[in-house]
Amino acid sequence: MPDLKQLLDQSAARHRHLCPRQVLGVRAGLAGAGFLNAPVPQNDKRLLVFVETDGCFADGVEVATGATMGHRTLRLEDLGKIAVTMVDTANGKAVRIAPRLDIRQRAWDYASEENRHYYAMLEAYQRMPVEELFVFQEISLKEPLVHILSRPGYRVDCDQCGEEIINEREIHRQEMILCKTCAGDGYYDLIETIPQTALHKILQNQNGQHR
Repeated sequence: MPDLKQLLDQSAARHRHLCPRQVLGVRAGLAGAGFLNAPVPQNDKRLLVFVETDGCFADGVEVATGATMGHRTLRLEDLGKIAVTMVDTANGKAVRIAPRLDIRQRAWDYASEENRHYYAMLEAYQRMPVEELFVFQEISLKEPLVHILSRPGYRVDCDQCGEEIINEREIHRQEMILCKTCAGDGYYDLIETIPQTALHKILQNQNGQHR
């Protein structure tokens, strides 16, 4: 396993400081890899990692596991929870790791010399045994792994907006191929598409302001 301090230093460099959630992210990533007996930080795509929140925790997980959005090995399922699921794509085994519910109270037992709670957590989360720090849950994904990973080079066009859809994320409805947005399951509502001439003027004005 990689050196914890080196990984924490790498995570802290992204934020110019180290916080308790970064520590939890790094340690959760290492713990999951240990449970699955997978080497990290990975330089392949063996581990598929789902984080349930963004921010400092996710950065810690990324540093520890080597999973990234760019390699399609890191996914965000934004449930607003400090938790990570790691899947071994070689055998389909999956484990979800989350802090124990009383973790903040337990921190005092491992940093009794620190009377400031934030710094007690920062120190304790680095010292606590894994079994006292996290709950491990063996899980199965609701969506088949083969569909999550998809196929290289796969692409179709949305029959409504015409935009390209990759990674088999289209929706088939009444003999139509739709993107999630046109199917009513997107994350935004369209106000208007800015005309090309108007866009050109806006960008010209902005470029002039920044000179």
